[in-house]
Amino acid sequence: MSHTPHELHDEFPDDAETLHELKTGSAHFNKLSDKYHELNREIHRIEAGVEASSDARAEDLKKERLVLLDEIAAMISQAKAGAK
Repeated sequence: MSHTPHELHDEFPDDAETLHELKTGSAHFNKLSDKYHELNREIHRIEAGVEASSDARAEDLKKERLVLLDEIAAMISQAKAGAK
């Protein structure tokens, strides 16, 4: 089985507990997380040559993934600050 790079637990290795809390407690986080995973897997398929795509489309997907990652990172920071 091949590992898909850039999964959330790879991006935030020290925040597994916070990721779990957000996943179980926030519908908005779940939507972001699902969208992130969907995009990430599509990018991975394109990079692995499984799925054809133009370079422009691949770049757009990567930009969209970064926007989601920033929003997810902000939610993690906020959750951690609230937990203190």
